[in-house]
Amino acid sequence: MSKAITGRCLCGASSYRTESKPINIRVCHCKLCQKATGAPFFARVLVPLDELNIAGPVQWHNSSPEVSRGFCADCGSALFSKRASRNAIGLSFGSLDRPNEFAPEEHIWISEKQSWLHFDDGLPTHSCSVPT
Repeated sequence: MSKAITGRCLCGASSYRTESKPINIRVCHCKLCQKATGAPFFARVLVPLDELNIAGPVQWHNSSPEVSRGFCADCGSALFSKRASRNAIGLSFGSLDRPNEFAPEEHIWISEKQSWLHFDDGLPTHSCSVPT
């Protein structure tokens, strides 16, 4: 059995757990992710949606026809980006209990990145999205 991936919001009211291995680990620079997180990018660990257990008060907002964003209903912490049609859900790095156990594999949507952001991590970059 794999080591569990766990996380929670700032106030601790909402949490999640999965025994699944990550599908991929990416940093998204699209404008929707910037708006949803209030940050210049969204770093996330993608796991199978049907293998994630969520507890606590999570609210959802449809940010596009394909993506729903989940956040704690109490403190507002950004927790998830869900693509139900692909059975996938992104767990925000900021909400992970052990974020240093994961490292991004690539940057996506760099065509929309902040102009002052420069990459020196050697990771692959993509101007738009790549398949899950």
